[in-house]
Amino acid sequence: MRESGGRGQGPGRGGAGAGSQGGPGAVRRTPAGPGRPGRQGGAGRPSPDEPPRRNRPDDAGRRGAPDDAPRPRKDEPDRPEGRQARPDDPFDLPRGLTGAAAQESRRVRSEDSVPQPRAGAQRRGPRQDSRQDSRQGPPQGPPRSDPRRQGRRPPPPPRPPRPPLVLRLGNPRRRINIGLIGMTFILSIFAGRLIQLQGLDSKVYEARAAQQRVVSETIKAKRGSITDVNGHELAVTVEAREIAIDPSKVPQGKRAHVAAVLAKELNKPPAEIAAKLAKTTSRYELLARDVDPLVADRLLEQELPTVTTKKTYRRTYPAGDLAGTLIGFVGDDGNGLEGVEQMRNSVLAGRDGKQSMEQGRDGQRIPMTRSQRQAPIEGRDVRLTIDRDIQWAAQKAITEQVAASGALSGTVIVMDVKTAQIVAMANAPELDLNNWQKAPDRSFVNRAVAEVFEPGSTNKVITAAAAIEAGAVTPETTFKVADHIRCADQTLKDSHPHKTEVMTFKQIVETSSNVGTIQAARRIGAQGLYTMLKNFGFGARPGLGLPGEEAGLLPHHTTWSGTQRCTVAYGQGVSVTALQTASVYQTIANGGVRVQPQIVAGMTDENGRFVAGKPGRQTRVVSQNTADEIAAMLEGAVSAEGTGTLAAIPGYRVAGKTGTANRYDQQLGRYNGYTASFVGFAPADKPELVVLAVVQKPAKDIYGGHIAAPVFKDVMTFAIKSRKIPPTGPSASPARIGAGH
Repeated sequence: MRESGGRGQGPGRGGAGAGSQGGPGAVRRTPAGPGRPGRQGGAGRPSPDEPPRRNRPDDAGRRGAPDDAPRPRKDEPDRPEGRQARPDDPFDLPRGLTGAAAQESRRVRSEDSVPQPRAGAQRRGPRQDSRQDSRQGPPQGPPRSDPRRQGRRPPPPPRPPRPPLVLRLGNPRRRINIGLIGMTFILSIFAGRLIQLQGLDSKVYEARAAQQRVVSETIKAKRGSITDVNGHELAVTVEAREIAIDPSKVPQGKRAHVAAVLAKELNKPPAEIAAKLAKTTSRYELLARDVDPLVADRLLEQELPTVTTKKTYRRTYPAGDLAGTLIGFVGDDGNGLEGVEQMRNSVLAGRDGKQSMEQGRDGQRIPMTRSQRQAPIEGRDVRLTIDRDIQWAAQKAITEQVAASGALSGTVIVMDVKTAQIVAMANAPELDLNNWQKAPDRSFVNRAVAEVFEPGSTNKVITAAAAIEAGAVTPETTFKVADHIRCADQTLKDSHPHKTEVMTFKQIVETSSNVGTIQAARRIGAQGLYTMLKNFGFGARPGLGLPGEEAGLLPHHTTWSGTQRCTVAYGQGVSVTALQTASVYQTIANGGVRVQPQIVAGMTDENGRFVAGKPGRQTRVVSQNTADEIAAMLEGAVSAEGTGTLAAIPGYRVAGKTGTANRYDQQLGRYNGYTASFVGFAPADKPELVVLAVVQKPAKDIYGGHIAAPVFKDVMTFAIKSRKIPPTGPSASPARIGAGH
């Protein structure tokens, strides 16, 4: 083992003595003497003539290293190929030096260099120190001084090497994983939204897109007509136009002129039209409905900006107020609101069609795009049982009498005896159907079916029918009749004072005696009278189906008071409608068979062919014999001695009954005024028609024989002539006295 202090780290590997700097060409030293020259190619000490060189910090590794530094491998080359020589490197020789000159140059440079320990060379472990001591041997004397370096200033110590700037990068795997997770989450959101749009909600968005592009338009169905029994139109639908405008496209300078023209043609206030034109943010403003097509054509010819028309239908009533409350009217939406228009609305209205098309932003249709059209189904016609001519006569007669008597209102009903079909149903005052918007609400009521009143003496036929049908009396049964009678805690009287006398039941009916009627009713009792009232239809709706149809008021007989047990017999204490009263006399005239009243004769089918309605339900109430006996009594009431003399028609046998009753005012909650009525049929021996006339609260007279009988005569006379009903046999014998009205 060599006793040198270590090997130099340079490529020349000429190690010096203990603690000396190794390097190429360095002299090996031993403890006994000076070192020997290094290997071939190493450099010795620098010559005195060579200028000193400054050491660089990185030269320490080339000149030599401390003993504890790692030794270079033997197989390392002296210098890497292509390495550039540096002037301060002792191993880098000037070019052109070879052989002994090169060795001398290396020696000089090696001696001129001052060995510098590397950073960290002093940090030696105990194991390294022991190895160094064993190699160096005994301590050497003080170092020899070089006479050539005396008087020189020692070079400054080199600065420690600056550590290289190293960019420390984190672990990329973590960042990549986080990025992938984030991208996966974002993509999953987009994927979920895409599935929602294209899958789950695709139909919804498709419908919304279609709504923006496809416009659906309702095609109104033409409403069916309402005609009388002979086919005369009472309500008809005609073509009309809707006029609209786009205010946003009307130039401001032309608004005044456009408003003036539209107001004149549409019969509208100029301020109303100007207000609609001022809505410049609106794209559509409806100006008028139900405009005549000729008026619409005139507006289009004037080339007003953005004025458009739309084909619609308008409901019109050629007869004006004829049967106004019976027919009713339709609203702005085309649906029936009152009368037959409401009752048969589903038949008359038909079914609207539909048309869909694609249009652009400005509302123009896009050519060559899809268009679907569902044709409307027109409404069917409804034929009433009303006779237009007889309706006109009835309405004229009651209107004139209401005005002449200063009455509140009046009603007339004309009914066919065999079929119970309503030939006329008139009210006064009547509703003008072409101007119903301006009429008060009370004018909408069809009083013939909705107004209830106490019938008075016209109700005595029911008492007579109950007594005769029960066998309690006959027409020839006699009664001792005074002009008054005690009933419970009250005294009831006839309409006129008279002496007590013996009268047959026939005479009692003919003279309309209240006292005699009460005496006959006592023979059958309250229950028997109540049953007959129900059989004649009191307390139940007649069954026409008209809006507002009332059932009247018929209290149960167990609730009748002591006085009511008497007054019900002559028509006080019960309430009926005009239609119910007419139905009673139809039953008597029809031989005791009650037929459900009819107002609709039939309707057209889908092909326009007329289909007759079903006949009314028939119910026998009294026998034929009872009906004939009562008819004979009623004929005597129209005789010269009866109470209905003013209802007589020359050449015809007429049967009827007057009625006068206290009128109950629902608003006041008490009796106020009177109800005057007359109802009868003709010809009496072969009845064809029933006519009822009711006058509410007359001011100049109160008796039905004076107020209502003349109306009956006028209407019946016109009706029998209109129907060409011939006269029949001679008149019946007159009654002897007139005890009531």
